[in-house]
Amino acid sequence: MGKKRLAELLKTLRKRLNISQAELARSLKVSFPTINRWENEKTFPDPLALHAIERFVLSRGNECADIIANFFPEAEPNGESASDEPHEDSSSDQPLPFRGPAAMLDVKTMEGVLWQAACSIRGEKDAPKFKDYILPLVFIKRLSDVFADEITRLIKTFGNEVTALENVEADHGLVRFYIPALARWPVISGRKKHSWPGGRTPKTLGELVTAATRAVAKANESLQGVIDIVDYNETRNGEREISDNALSRLIEILSRHRLGLSDVEPDFLGRAYEYLLRKFAEGQGQSAGEFFTPREVGRLIGKILRPKQGEEAYDPCCGSGGLLVKCELDLTEREGRVARPLKLYGQELTGASFAIARMNMVIHDMEGEIVRGNTMTNPKFREGGRLKRFDIVVTNPMWNQDNFDPEETYEKDPLDRFSNRGGFASRQSADWAWLQHIHASLNEKGRAAVVLDTGAASRGSGSQGDNREKSIRRWFVKKDLIEAVILLPDNLFYNTTAAGIIIVLNNAKAKDRKGKVLMINAGGEFEKGRPKNFLTEAAIGKIAAAFHSGKDGERFAKAVKAEEIAGKNDFNLSPSRYVETATATEHRDIQEILNDLAKLKKEAGRQDAEMRKIFEELGYKYEQGGTR
Repeated sequence: MGKKRLAELLKTLRKRLNISQAELARSLKVSFPTINRWENEKTFPDPLALHAIERFVLSRGNECADIIANFFPEAEPNGESASDEPHEDSSSDQPLPFRGPAAMLDVKTMEGVLWQAACSIRGEKDAPKFKDYILPLVFIKRLSDVFADEITRLIKTFGNEVTALENVEADHGLVRFYIPALARWPVISGRKKHSWPGGRTPKTLGELVTAATRAVAKANESLQGVIDIVDYNETRNGEREISDNALSRLIEILSRHRLGLSDVEPDFLGRAYEYLLRKFAEGQGQSAGEFFTPREVGRLIGKILRPKQGEEAYDPCCGSGGLLVKCELDLTEREGRVARPLKLYGQELTGASFAIARMNMVIHDMEGEIVRGNTMTNPKFREGGRLKRFDIVVTNPMWNQDNFDPEETYEKDPLDRFSNRGGFASRQSADWAWLQHIHASLNEKGRAAVVLDTGAASRGSGSQGDNREKSIRRWFVKKDLIEAVILLPDNLFYNTTAAGIIIVLNNAKAKDRKGKVLMINAGGEFEKGRPKNFLTEAAIGKIAAAFHSGKDGERFAKAVKAEEIAGKNDFNLSPSRYVETATATEHRDIQEILNDLAKLKKEAGRQDAEMRKIFEELGYKYEQGGTR
């Protein structure tokens, strides 16, 4: 079956079942962009994926009888064969054949395995470093199991395992990722011996694992700088950073479950990364918060910007790439069928975060280009001597960065990002310098959503004299570039308990929004969590709906004219200044309150006299304060 024939099958199948590409993707346990590319004849599924498609079609029985007859005329009636029975031993060296969704590793089990893995090296590494050693190994395990599954399917084509492996050695394109023999999990786990050439047998387990990760990276260009960044044999001050005993425990825990294409959901690695990042961020303060943006904040940003098919999205300090991924996921969720996926671009300084971002692109099968470097001092995405300009920019830069020299970074900038956009930011905070860079990276109709510290909205306003941040805010307001400012709840972010804000820029505001900034005070839209608060789906929907409406909402949203921001409020952009969420407190004169108390006392005396009279007429003796 060629690309054209497969595309015809998928389209016919979806029409018959009346399902979207996204729904079919969920049924086949692949990513949405993968289905999209198959239908548009851009890529072709590997043998295991083809088998999964066949199994799915055959499972529909009479509902798709004509489709089965047309596309799978030689298929067995029930779509099964004796070889499709799963092996009982999950630790076997032999690859397991396809198994249905019921056999998949659920999220809770996955999290338990990852936490056991982390605990297995507890004491040897600080918690923030756990992920550096666990994630590449999880990735290698996944790649190795997928490779084993693909070899199993190729045996059906080439007749036996030896011939299948020989063909894969000759043409790596037969498999999704080629895994050299020394890097296959049975070798890493010690279940299978490997013939090392010329006395190059690793002396330690750490040396073996390091050799394995580097061999995989060398064989797969897209993984270079992604999984080969850790030296498992590193020694400092005469001691191994991670001992062979700890490494052996970690490998044994990961060996308990297969991670092949039919064993876990397609975004298993993404979930694993997110779980470990979250777990280690919870207790690690600022260093963890630098790269981890809460999932629901990214989801909110996607719903606010509503990415369009084929657009180019950019994150200048992308961390693990989560905001870019959320943009693509929002597009697929809204439109179902995506003929032209987003083109994603990111730059990240930190090595570990850069590697995870690269992994995220691979995992989610998205068109992404992630580069490493300091965006403020050396932005990598350029065209014709100037910054490349994008349709969308999403980012959560480190708040209040104070490590840039204004003279060297801003005043001598060869790309002219700062001087003509309100002046130079202060040494104490680069928040508005990031906004200047972001605006310089937007095309004529570009829009952006930037997460910043709440102080960025107000610092310098109301004070006498000049203030650099206020001067830049003034420029953005006067140029009518700010579409909205959204105040988020307290205690959402892992690096601070303070609230953050989302500043939305738009180079092409709608006519009815010109000259105004929509202020949304969502400070109360949260649920308590441990250890952090979180935005619910209802809250995300409410905030996004308010943004797209652009209308005033009592104690929630207000469209404020630029004149009011400039004159009355000295370019203060804090939503809480314009939108009060609590009922206004009524203040009264003290004498009025005393007069009212006197009236109430007089009325109480009158009512008491009436009650005394009634009880005396009934023959009871009545005393103030009760009866006898």
